[in-house]
Amino acid sequence: QAQLVESGGGLVQAGGSLRLSCAASGRTFSVYDMGWFRQAPGKEREFVAAIRWSGGSTYYADSVRGRFTISRDNAKNTVYMQMNSLKPDDTAVYYCAARRIGHIITVLTHEATYDYWGQGTQVTVSS
Repeated sequence: QAQLVESGGGLVQAGGSLRLSCAASGRTFSVYDMGWFRQAPGKEREFVAAIRWSGGSTYYADSVRGRFTISRDNAKNTVYMQMNSLKPDDTAVYYCAARRIGHIITVLTHEATYDYWGQGTQVTVSS
């Protein structure tokens, strides 16, 4: 099993930056694909970004592509998301998620395919 703990959220002005981190417990972090999702008030949770277990492939929602960068350090059991040029629409609770590699559904955008979730970290972008 994996336990995930997010950090790095906070309050930032529009145009600013934040870096989220997600630390995973366990020794097998490298066999998990990782994703970030977010949920804004009154909205459903949505996909933000994902990265394959090797770090070789990354995926982004259209709304964040070019502004957010996902990365991972398997030696530190940590996945990161650098968020630049933040907008008020980015305000949400951000969740880290993990799923074992080899899932029959190969795309990483479906939250139902993830096995483990963190507790979330709040990101608030003021205008």
